[in-house]
Amino acid sequence: MNRTLLIIALCLVCCFTACTKSSLFGPAQYAAQAKIDDSLVSKYIRSAGLEGKFKHVQNNDTIGVYYMIIDTGTTSTLYTTSTQVTVGDTGSYFNQKGTGETQFYETGIYHPAYVLANVISGWQLGIPECNAGGEVRLLIPSRYAYGHYAQADLGLPANAILDFNIRIYSVTN
Repeated sequence: MNRTLLIIALCLVCCFTACTKSSLFGPAQYAAQAKIDDSLVSKYIRSAGLEGKFKHVQNNDTIGVYYMIIDTGTTSTLYTTSTQVTVGDTGSYFNQKGTGETQFYETGIYHPAYVLANVISGWQLGIPECNAGGEVRLLIPSRYAYGHYAQADLGLPANAILDFNIRIYSVTN
């Protein structure tokens, strides 16, 4: 009898705990964070004098990911989710006020290859805006990166807005 009560009590605790955890970041919080991200990205673009240089990626969202072509590249490129790209990149994230950036990653002389389906959504949306041999700069709101999950191994806080400079060395379909 005591075991049965203990099992029922544990199930109830697990159910309530799971409900609490899942409601910590629901649709209302997602919308609120999206508004914060979009405001910080717009503020950054204005304060850096980059108005008119960045464009919206028009795939499913007219506000989210911004891109700026630095070098158009030489080869017209077709991208799919199974496309493998070899890149050199530098990644930074905005501070909480959107007034500065902290670099968290740089490939240096190492040029990793990624399948587009396996990278963050911001890369999936932004990289196809540039040809092979080109370079693109992406401003990625947290909802197209790691969301409300901190990435301790990269030193990224939760809700990090990312800024990448990506040189595309090769594209393989």
